[in-house]
Amino acid sequence: MSDINGFDNEYAFVLELNNKTIKELNPAYRDLIETIFPNEDENSLIKCWRNHYPQKSDILVKINNKLRGISIKKGIRNSVHVEPISEFISFLITNNVSRDSIIEYLKFHYADGTTNGKGLNRISTEEYKDKNPEKIAKINAELGNEQLLIKAIDRFIIRGTNSIYPISALIYGEVDDFVFITKDDIVNIILSKKDTYSSTVHFSVLTAQPKNRCLNYNPKYEKDRFCVQIKWYSVFDDIVENMYLKEEKKRKDF
Repeated sequence: MSDINGFDNEYAFVLELNNKTIKELNPAYRDLIETIFPNEDENSLIKCWRNHYPQKSDILVKINNKLRGISIKKGIRNSVHVEPISEFISFLITNNVSRDSIIEYLKFHYADGTTNGKGLNRISTEEYKDKNPEKIAKINAELGNEQLLIKAIDRFIIRGTNSIYPISALIYGEVDDFVFITKDDIVNIILSKKDTYSSTVHFSVLTAQPKNRCLNYNPKYEKDRFCVQIKWYSVFDDIVENMYLKEEKKRKDF
C-alpha cells in the first residue's frame, strides 16, 4: 500500500463515488454500492462526502434519500475503537462480566501491580502475559460470551458510542485496491471465531489493550494509559476469508 494518510484516503473514495451514477462505477465500486444499496436503479445518482464527526462512518453515501455509512481502514495493526477505561469498565459491568474478571482486566491493562494505574513498576504486555496466562484465560472465558460479543461488535465497530447511524460496510485498502465486508458479515465472521485462542485479552479477533503502556513514563503519553484501544489485527485476512466462503457457498448452491 502507498503512504497516503487516512484523511486523504477517505477523500479519495469520496471522489470516486460522488456525483456518479451507479452504472458509471467500475466493477469493484459497483459491487460495493449495489451490496449496500440493493435494488436501486443503475441510473441513480450517488452523493458521497466525508463524515466530519468522530463516528464509526468515515464516509457517508446517499442515493435517493437512503443514507449509508462506510468505515475505511488501511495498513497494519488497525485500531477500530478507543474509549476511556472508565467507560469500558462500565460496559463490562452492564453486561454482567464478573467483578473478579474486571479486576484482573484492570491489572492487565495497567500492568503496574495496581487497578488504578498508580503503580511505579510498569511492565510490558509480553511480560505480563508470560507471568499471568491463567488470569488472562479467565478474563477471555467471559469475554467470549456470544451475547456480550454481539454488543461489543456493535460498540467497537458498527455503531460505537456516539454514532447516529451504524456502518453498512467496512472497506480495507485504497481507492485502486480494496476489499470490503458488510455489517452483517462483520458480525458473522467475528462470532464464528469467538473460540479462537489468543494469549492476550480479546473479544474473538478483536484485541483489547491500553492505547499506550507508556513504559518510558513520557508525560506526553501518560493520558493514553487510561484509554482502552480495540484492534482488529487480522481484518484483511478475515475479509478475504469471508469473501472466499461466500463464493464457495454460491458455487455449492448453484
